[in-house]
Amino acid sequence: MVECEYCGAAFDDEEAYLEHLGDEHAGELGPIDQRRVESAQDDEESVPIAGLLSGVAVLFVLVVAIWFFFLSGGSGVEGVDAEPTGMEDDPLDERGDDEWISQVETFESNGAEHQSGAVDYERVPPLSGTHWAGTVAAGFYTETPQLEELVHTLEHGAVVIYYDPANLTDEEEASLRAWGSNYQGTWQSVVVAPNPNDDPRGDYVVTAWTHRLVLEDYDAEAVHAFASEYLGRGPENPVR
Repeated sequence: MVECEYCGAAFDDEEAYLEHLGDEHAGELGPIDQRRVESAQDDEESVPIAGLLSGVAVLFVLVVAIWFFFLSGGSGVEGVDAEPTGMEDDPLDERGDDEWISQVETFESNGAEHQSGAVDYERVPPLSGTHWAGTVAAGFYTETPQLEELVHTLEHGAVVIYYDPANLTDEEEASLRAWGSNYQGTWQSVVVAPNPNDDPRGDYVVTAWTHRLVLEDYDAEAVHAFASEYLGRGPENPVR
């Protein structure tokens, strides 16, 4: 649910929210919101032309994808040859294993206000603070989403896992993709994205609202412990 910071109206998705901004608040928008609205309008206008030109191409891609799936035996996760560890499917515990939770760093909240412009966070990846109205959908990302939306997602109770692309193995990617697929709820999702730092402290940084676990090496048990402790327990609407 996205709430309009100009009038308080609520919308089910980002597309409806941006259409509302363009229709009802055209003269009030800041530069960031204005660009988001214009980008959404450009995408909408290009759909008819794109649809005309892409029908045959889509069919071709589907045929090739089906052929490749059967040729490869249908193994792997979304193009990754390796398989998840199995830990990703285990039910969460009421609390995380203290072996890992004792290593978690906890920080004071930097607030939870909404704003439309860019935010200069005290630490990156951010763990709390001012953020945008939108959130990030669960799943595995090859490009880092907007930090301002990731922070709002943390407030919703998500666990966001940052990885160093230079050190990501097929086995680790398969496991991370499974975490992102298994936890899709609005109030308890898992988002996996590249670390925005050029020289991160560890290959993996597992985060929740005001909490951080830095890992030099990937460990699915560490992710399970962290998710057991913090997933679904964000300040906006705890569900566990």
